[in-house]
Amino acid sequence: MKRVQWTPLSLYGFSLVSTLLIYWLIAGKFDKNFQYTLFPKPLPVEASDKLQQGQEIYLNGKLFNIPWSQWNQGNEQRIGISDTGAMNLLGIELLSTSKPNLQPVRWFSSDYLQVFPVTARFIAPYRYLDVTDLMKLTAGTLQVRDNFLEITLPPARIGNIREGNHTWGKRIVVDVDRPTVWQVSQTKGKGVVMISGTTNVSPSAQTPTRLPLTQGNWSDLHEDDLGSDVSTPINPQLFSLENSGKITKVHINLPTAHSLSVFSISNPHRIVIDVRPDAKIPKQIAWTKDITWRQQLVKLQRDIFPVNWLEIDTRSSKIALRPITTYSDRQEGTVSLVTMAKEWKASAAINGGFFNRNNKLPLGAIRSQTRWLSSPILGRGAIAWNDQGQIKIGRLSLQETLMTSKGQRIPVLSLNSGYVQAGIARYTSEWGPKYIPMSDNETVIFIQNNRVTDQIKAEKAGQISFLIPPNGCLLIIRKNAVSADALQLGTRVQIENTTIPADFNTYPNMLGAGPLLISNNRIVVNGTLEKFSKGFQQQEASRSAIGVTDQGKIMLVAVHNRVGGRGANLEEMAQIMQALGAVNALNLDGGSSTSLSLGGQLIDRSPVTAARVHNGIGVFVSP
Repeated sequence: MKRVQWTPLSLYGFSLVSTLLIYWLIAGKFDKNFQYTLFPKPLPVEASDKLQQGQEIYLNGKLFNIPWSQWNQGNEQRIGISDTGAMNLLGIELLSTSKPNLQPVRWFSSDYLQVFPVTARFIAPYRYLDVTDLMKLTAGTLQVRDNFLEITLPPARIGNIREGNHTWGKRIVVDVDRPTVWQVSQTKGKGVVMISGTTNVSPSAQTPTRLPLTQGNWSDLHEDDLGSDVSTPINPQLFSLENSGKITKVHINLPTAHSLSVFSISNPHRIVIDVRPDAKIPKQIAWTKDITWRQQLVKLQRDIFPVNWLEIDTRSSKIALRPITTYSDRQEGTVSLVTMAKEWKASAAINGGFFNRNNKLPLGAIRSQTRWLSSPILGRGAIAWNDQGQIKIGRLSLQETLMTSKGQRIPVLSLNSGYVQAGIARYTSEWGPKYIPMSDNETVIFIQNNRVTDQIKAEKAGQISFLIPPNGCLLIIRKNAVSADALQLGTRVQIENTTIPADFNTYPNMLGAGPLLISNNRIVVNGTLEKFSKGFQQQEASRSAIGVTDQGKIMLVAVHNRVGGRGANLEEMAQIMQALGAVNALNLDGGSSTSLSLGGQLIDRSPVTAARVHNGIGVFVSP
């Protein structure tokens, strides 16, 4: 087991005023012969061999669930951390790049042209940054122990902490005696920056408000987890300190719709915390050859929306999209999108369709590899696709008919769905091993080998479970809408089904949500047609959507607050998707469910604000 010893290394910082210049420079807007790297060019990743991987990192004794990898490069042993994980764990800033195997980063620099180019390599399902040289900023050790990576850093000494006002917001400057690492977390009205360092600065007399470990209940009409009440007064005290051993926590009161932008500079070493409504800096990162991560400010009339999205070439043989759910063998359950993506080994993911947060059951279309996990409801918008990169977005219904040996034709209203209505519903093994009644006085009909084998009356909801025959299904009669006499023991049955429109049925994968936003480059939002409530249609909230460009690329998009205000309404979301280049687009579940994951981390929001979700769309990348 090899121990890597770090020695202090001085780097030189940057000027915020020149941020756009850096992005233009890296994107090639200036002289192509200009060499912006001040460090030796990394060796080609093809010359390296992977040794070991893991999913857990201990940083100064604290556990973080972040992927890491160890490999040989020439005669050296290198350590890589997933790029978004390194961003969140170490505080490094990922800059724009058109080269997936080279990631420019900025960390304790003092010259706006000085960028550290870090080797990046894709080891499915993540992209790893070689942080071996970057972490020579501070004396410490990196050590692989069994299945986890241990990082031990001496804590920095924190000196003066001061704040100032700017036209765009407020700034807090923290002096440190050496480069160090930090993590950022924020929720509605509160933020915290956790710095690896000790301080003798007296903390504020105010007791800091701790961030919740889990998301809260956001049921307000203007649902936005990052701040919804524009009338909320700004707390006159901007920040307070909490000394916690080798960690100093800077607790910050966030005005409405404000976020934290945290970066580092040197000469002298400082960590700068900006509190501003436009904290997202535009960037464009080629994550792999077929996936680009973009961050952009989109202007609609007088409003500006920070937008995070992934653009994916689904026609590539290395890319596959699949619906993902909490569990692979049953439909009940919710979990964070990051956990779901990790369980499915997806490189990226976005939250999907609607579900019942109480019983954790799906409320819309989910079809994977021709298997209906849950049927569409209410003729709402859906997206369908195949492995050849063909995509269809439109309003979708499933029409099922139960035909009996007595010549009867009985409509089946739903398949493997948590949506309860009077009539017959059908449940197959894709639902899971058992069914639990969701309403009182249901009649459960057992079908095996296309024949009725039993009937049972379930008087109360949720009190007893029924096993679903693996070679058949359960038919559930609700509200006595159909006479059970039509399905007596021994009756032979047959199911026929089709989608409306019929061409949806040619696609093996589908996911429903709604409403439809854009069709053939026209905004077609109609919440009433898709039977959404008036309150839902009026919400200004965090939103997620999926769209298709005129080149056939898929876009996974997350939008939260507009600069200085609330989230987007449905019409605004359609306009945002159109501005990004979508010619067809579908609204997905939003509010606290809005989540966009890349490389094992959320890239659109702080994890403490994200709700657990039932399903999503996973992006799978082969090496």
